[in-house]
Parts: sequence; C-alpha cells; structure tokens
Amino acid sequence: MLPKNRAPTHPGEILLEEFLLPKRMTQASLAAKLGLPIQRINTIVNKKRGITPETALLFAKIFETTPEFWMHLQMKHDLWMAARRMTGS
Repeated sequence: MLPKNRAPTHPGEILLEEFLLPKRMTQASLAAKLGLPIQRINTIVNKKRGITPETALLFAKIFETTPEFWMHLQMKHDLWMAARRMTGS
C-alpha cells in the first residue's frame, strides 16, 4: 500500500542512511568499488536520480541484498510520484 500523505522514502536516502553511514563508507569509495562515476552515486543519494536495474544489481552484490530490494524501493517512489502528477497534487 502506498503512503497517502508523504512520498515513500527515496532509495538514495536508504542508501545513505542504512548502508553508507553505518558502514562508514563514502560515496567516493562506493563509486570506486563499483567502477561508477561518483556523480552517479551522488545524484542517487541526493534524490536527483533513481535506481536502474543495473545499479540495483551492483548495490545488491556489494551490500548483500537483492536487486529486488532496490527496485521495489524505486518502484514505490515512482508510483507515488506518478499518482501525484496525475491528480495534480
């Protein structure tokens, strides 16, 4: 069920608060481990970019989660945003 009064938490916030900070990992070190530009990680953390299936696969491997975990977070956020746009709220 989608929240009605607030947007679901963006995957970038989950990445920062639940994975990077507890592991004391910087965005730069994550980018280096994944072979990605730091800008890609930074735009996800800053909620300016979503999680792609490719990114979900990479995050799943490094954080020992599943790609579905990351895609589900993104899907919930995307659906909420689409519903808001369609209703003009």
